[in-house]
Amino acid sequence: MPLTTEQKQSLATLLRERLTIISNHEWRDRDPETHLSALKEISIQIENCSSEWRADLPGQMRHYLANASYQKALAWLEETHSSSQVQ
Repeated sequence: MPLTTEQKQSLATLLRERLTIISNHEWRDRDPETHLSALKEISIQIENCSSEWRADLPGQMRHYLANASYQKALAWLEETHSSSQVQ
């Protein structure tokens, strides 16, 4: 069964949050330990979704997530499923 719109939106939100954390250089410079902890936590959440929804993920998305190509995964969600309102 394909991913639901809600699942796609949840995954896109997690992927965007990861990019936000990565791009927050001020936080990283000020408190690298907490910054790294937040990055690890969001990555675990993404991995958990990937594992839980593995059977429902299209092959290309499985590939991106398995290889931690998270920017490609987000781009794929945004481009391929823009009609599903993945925001």
